[in-house]
Amino acid sequence: QVQLVESGGGLVQPGGSLRLSCAASGFTFRPHVMSWYRQAPGKERELVATITSADRSADRSTHYGDSVKGRFTISRDNARNTIYLQMNSLKPEDTAVYYCKAHYYAYEYWGQGTQVTVSS
Repeated sequence: QVQLVESGGGLVQPGGSLRLSCAASGFTFRPHVMSWYRQAPGKERELVATITSADRSADRSTHYGDSVKGRFTISRDNARNTIYLQMNSLKPEDTAVYYCKAHYYAYEYWGQGTQVTVSS
């Protein structure tokens, strides 16, 4: 059974940091392109960050949405079938449900999401 399980969300003050994790199981993790998306209330789901599937970290490419560039960092650990999203300098507008996605050709899997709330 394919599973993507996000964790690490919560309530944080503006300017703070959080680290999200997404643990994958039930499929061959390594060749999948992995992404984080988010969806705020009343808004469409948007891409936060993507990381490609190369075995060596030096060979992987990353892409970030304009609103998070320079503040968020995506990474993956193929040995643990896990991706991460390090979020720094958080702003109230980062408040959303954050989702993990695995993508390989026509195949696409989504996690159930984790809530991130940035508020004082």
